[in-house]
Amino acid sequence: MLRDPRKRITLSFYQYAKILNPAFFRNHLYLKLSDQEVFGRIYVASEGINGQISVPESKFESMKSALDDITFLAGIRLNVAIDDDGKSFYVLKIKVKDKIVADGLSDEDFDVTDKGVHLDALAFNELTNQENTILLDMRNHYESEVGHFKGAITPDVETFRESLPIIEKMLENDKDKNLVMYCTGGIRCEKASAYYKHKGFKNVYQLEGGIIEYARQVKEQNLDNKFIGKNFVFDDRLGERISEDIIAKCHQCGNPSDRHLNCTNDACHILFIQCDACAENYDDCCSVKCKDFKHLPEEERERLKPTSQFNGTKFGKGRYKAAKRDQMDL
Repeated sequence: MLRDPRKRITLSFYQYAKILNPAFFRNHLYLKLSDQEVFGRIYVASEGINGQISVPESKFESMKSALDDITFLAGIRLNVAIDDDGKSFYVLKIKVKDKIVADGLSDEDFDVTDKGVHLDALAFNELTNQENTILLDMRNHYESEVGHFKGAITPDVETFRESLPIIEKMLENDKDKNLVMYCTGGIRCEKASAYYKHKGFKNVYQLEGGIIEYARQVKEQNLDNKFIGKNFVFDDRLGERISEDIIAKCHQCGNPSDRHLNCTNDACHILFIQCDACAENYDDCCSVKCKDFKHLPEEERERLKPTSQFNGTKFGKGRYKAAKRDQMDL
């Protein structure tokens, strides 16, 4: 599959819906998408579906037809990647989950369909220019670190579940203001907007289609682009460029960089930001220790793994900052 020369299209989609038998639906969907040579990662739960996939360009229309054959997916919006080389996924995995996005919420406590007003790119730009508007990034810190909207609140959180109560407390005195939220493709905002309306926020809005759809509309309509930097994505690309601004810094030397990667020491695999120069110096590793370990004979690595500690075993996702020199080599 890695040698397949055909151009592939990367895209994402989601839909909240009642699925009575997620396991049965999962198997049905797997067969339909396998026939279309789809790769990717899809979560299915009783509350709906959340997918990030790639498909050969020649099969894009037939793949859409296959989704349209499923009643609750007919006409679903497909968020096509902006900065795409097609090298995003290499196998198809469809998993049954408790939820399509882990949020820690009890959906019985509020109406998940009573969501915020959807905004297209033009309406988003106009509303976020108003003084009485709060712009809120519903993504995690390692996502907003490389790119975000101008003037947005970017919570220092590692998970969506963690962000919900923190944001509620942060904005407890601003419930009468316009609350505009955004995320990568829109799925987190669907649930969060309903949750904050339930919590008493009066004017709740969300960017329809998220950053991906915003970037497409901005380009097509020649609008002012208020997003700076890269949009972090959860596939092998790890990011798609929305503007030429580089707002992040290399975690090792502190120079401008927004190149995310996972440490290539498989015993570590921490997510971090590394510039090209440090990539060469550290062989795509987050520390000298990881670089040295990576080059040990396989038998020696396997022997040392159980007793060795690396940044991936010490820090949460994106939390390691190698620029702290005392932690460079553990």
